[in-house]
Amino acid sequence: MVSSEYERKIAARFATFDQDGNGYIDRADFNAAAKALLAEFAVAARSDRGQALYIGAEAFWQGMAGIADRDGDQRITREEFVTGAVKRLRDNPDRFAEIARPFLHAALDVADTDGDGRATVEATARVLGCLGADEDVAARAAAALDTDADGKIGETEIMSAFARYFTVPE
Repeated sequence: MVSSEYERKIAARFATFDQDGNGYIDRADFNAAAKALLAEFAVAARSDRGQALYIGAEAFWQGMAGIADRDGDQRITREEFVTGAVKRLRDNPDRFAEIARPFLHAALDVADTDGDGRATVEATARVLGCLGADEDVAARAAAALDTDADGKIGETEIMSAFARYFTVPE
């Protein structure tokens, strides 16, 4: 059984997705996140990287809605997020990462300024900031992702951390 403490912690993470703060997650929130990332890194929406990010955002939205939108209204409430998405994925964080993979891969590509498939710690912090993290939290989280201390973060580290953050209460 899922504890109320676990539910409280996961529910607090709902705000990360609710970009406009209107009390539910919808397609517009995913598009807003993509738009903010493109603006932050001065990448054109009509570029290949921009289009990949919007396609990834749509795929992420579709995956999330398929799991959590229990009433089919194309909006995910906080309750649906906790009971629909997170509880179903708690024992399988890799499934959550798979839902997010197209978006996170494209976001990494936008933040990867030298084309080596990895983003700097600073660029990763900027991505996290665009997604709603406070500047200090984003900087600490990005630094923690750099497990080999080489100043770069790759897709494997991002996927694993993202899945843990949204499915594990620590």
